[in-house]
Amino acid sequence: MSVRPCPNCGADIPVDNRFCGSCGAKIDLPAPAGPAKTMFFGATQPAGKAKLTVIKGEGMDGVTYLLNATEHVAGRTEGAIMFHDDPLLSPRHANFTYRDGRLHVIDEGSVNGVFIRIKASVILGPGALFLIGEQLLQVEPSPPDLGPQPDAEGTYFYASPKRPSKMKLIQRLRGGEIGMIYRSRSDTISIGREGNDVNFLDDPFISGRHAQIAISPEGQVTLTDLGSKNGTFVRINDEIALDHGDHVFVGQQLLRVEIT
Repeated sequence: MSVRPCPNCGADIPVDNRFCGSCGAKIDLPAPAGPAKTMFFGATQPAGKAKLTVIKGEGMDGVTYLLNATEHVAGRTEGAIMFHDDPLLSPRHANFTYRDGRLHVIDEGSVNGVFIRIKASVILGPGALFLIGEQLLQVEPSPPDLGPQPDAEGTYFYASPKRPSKMKLIQRLRGGEIGMIYRSRSDTISIGREGNDVNFLDDPFISGRHAQIAISPEGQVTLTDLGSKNGTFVRINDEIALDHGDHVFVGQQLLRVEIT
């Protein structure tokens, strides 16, 4: 039989006894030994670092990439973030890097660019491209209309009347061709699937009223998302700083930024 010393008088007592047989002192029973708890194992994420999560269909989360190094190249055949089956990604497409304590994304000279989901109205520079659903679009202010002009012999060309407009919306097709061109006579162009100035009836990723373009008297063009489900994305020129909750579109991949 196992015994242990009484903490009061030192006499040997059975381990199961609650009182000492010599001095009568009360003895606390030791806590029963239970199985050790298993801790979950996982990669650690340092404070201030970020991760990218691939957004799959219906908003489900896919693979997550921890951005714990200094640079993280994404592409079709190069870097730590690779999507081999995405034909719209360049071999070396983008680079997620830290600078001055913030995460930046850099376009590495890709063919199809890097797009960021806008969170507020943004100003579009000359030639800026943006994504709405599956549509790659571009808006340009319309040049002043000089009226019909004759050729060198004084003959005027016959054509449909050209109505005055303030800006034009251009649809860019695959291969670099130009698709639809919409010329607006007002200061705004609404875009969506139905009931707008420009509608894309067959695009399931576009909301009923998706986005709006406005032009100021000075010719400054502004793009605003109208609370669409899938968002509006603008192509960056070279690089941009990212914040928690930002969404980045590269090739056919939608990535969500999360910063610890």
